[in-house]
Amino acid sequence: MKTIGIIGGMSWESTVTYYDIINKEVIKHLGGFHSAKILMYSVDFAELEANMKNGYWQGNAVILADAALRLERAGANFIVIATNTMHKLVPEIEKEISVPILHIADATADAIKRDGIKKVGLLGTKFTMTQDFIKDKLVDAGLEVVLPDPKDMELINDVIFNELCLGKVLDSSREEYKRIIKGMKLKGAEGVILGCTEIGMLIKEEDSVLPTYDTTIIHATAAADMALA
Repeated sequence: MKTIGIIGGMSWESTVTYYDIINKEVIKHLGGFHSAKILMYSVDFAELEANMKNGYWQGNAVILADAALRLERAGANFIVIATNTMHKLVPEIEKEISVPILHIADATADAIKRDGIKKVGLLGTKFTMTQDFIKDKLVDAGLEVVLPDPKDMELINDVIFNELCLGKVLDSSREEYKRIIKGMKLKGAEGVILGCTEIGMLIKEEDSVLPTYDTTIIHATAAADMALA
């Protein structure tokens, strides 16, 4: 079994889900008393959030590259960044380490393609929805990406940072997300990516008129598979 290096804490609530899913997948495959070999570096999200707010992405690149290098030195065979938004910095992080990073968008695209879906909605932070570090991976995999309207992007982003990352799950926000997903279906989306690792706290499969692709579940499952390969 390979050792998984997880960079977590962005937010810690979703990192808990990674640990849970990875270990359950290992038990499912190996049974008995088996559990995953995991090293974790959990960052202080307040530092990264402040850098994002100020547009200081290089500061976050330094923090995450240092975390990845520490995990590699401790014996991690590959790295999992337990958040979508910070995958923006994968190229900078990869320059500092020699072990691979399991990219969340690659794992998600593979899961969507296995279901034969061609056109998919994307929910996430404003950075994830408006920038190309996730979308380009999806498009390169042959998928067409549907985005919310700009006003709804702001709402989605506000719920993530002002509610979900603080552990708040509100029914009113769930209804807004459900409305936005319905709008994506009207635009031709055949499925929807829950492209922030906290959205799964708010939206479950039964809340959506479209099949959901929760990147937290997909990424963590792919990490377990990679560890056992």
